[in-house]
Amino acid sequence: MGSISTFKTDHLVGKEVGTSTLIQELGRGGMSVIFVAYQRTLKRRIAVKILPKSLMTSVAAEFFQREAETAAILSHPNIIPVYEVGDNGEFLFIAMQLIIGQSLYYLIKRTQKNIVPSKRFLPVKACIKIVISVLDALHYAHAQDVVHRDIKPGNILMETHTRRPIIMDFGIAKVSRQPQGETPMILGTPNYIAPEQILEDDIDGRADIYAVGTMLLEMLGSRLPFPKVGSASDLLEMKLNRHDQLFQEKPSQMNPHVRREMDSIVSRAVAFDPEKRYASCGEFKERLESYMKRYLNSRN
Repeated sequence: MGSISTFKTDHLVGKEVGTSTLIQELGRGGMSVIFVAYQRTLKRRIAVKILPKSLMTSVAAEFFQREAETAAILSHPNIIPVYEVGDNGEFLFIAMQLIIGQSLYYLIKRTQKNIVPSKRFLPVKACIKIVISVLDALHYAHAQDVVHRDIKPGNILMETHTRRPIIMDFGIAKVSRQPQGETPMILGTPNYIAPEQILEDDIDGRADIYAVGTMLLEMLGSRLPFPKVGSASDLLEMKLNRHDQLFQEKPSQMNPHVRREMDSIVSRAVAFDPEKRYASCGEFKERLESYMKRYLNSRN
């Protein structure tokens, strides 16, 4: 079996998929290819993600189908809308809104490389506004019994014109009202994964809160202040061993534009014990809104 990185797509250009025609490749993920497509019925450009059957494992197929079904039941301005799903014989596909923009991961990395040291941070107000929007979307998803489980900058797409953050990739989301029957495995990205996901304990919305808190720390500091480790498995082990001593610096120590109050806001979000985190994304969002009102209303 080959890999998605070497999968040839030239023969797919012009192919009809559901109600759309594939136009050109847009990008690749860990197991799929995304195309720009033209939806004939509504005369608009959309995005179509495909999973080639020649590369498909049972786990990949399960995650792909879950992404389609989960995103399709969610309707929120900060969650990618899904239009159509299907199987054309050669691959599975998901048709969704075409978002013109860059990932939050790309924006953080670009900011890190600014030649002016003082500009190697995203504006604090922009960081908080992005996270507030993400929390609002997750608060809504959690109310629908959906836990994303892989929130990270690479899964947040920033729309160019509106600067609206869009949550992508619900492939490993957990829908608690549906029986899962999952094969036991650690699901998530090591930098952002909550400790209970490593331990494969019961997962609820507080796992997403941990990931958002970690992401906010990275946005404010332009990096994650982890101790140096040799591998992803070392990082996971360190998360379990160091508990609340994982991060070596606080936001106010990393960024001179951040007030000390933010230290306690972030530390509660990334508490090792889920019981010590915010009870909901709504509560986390309220703390950030209070910080904004207190310190950032009159300046960036």
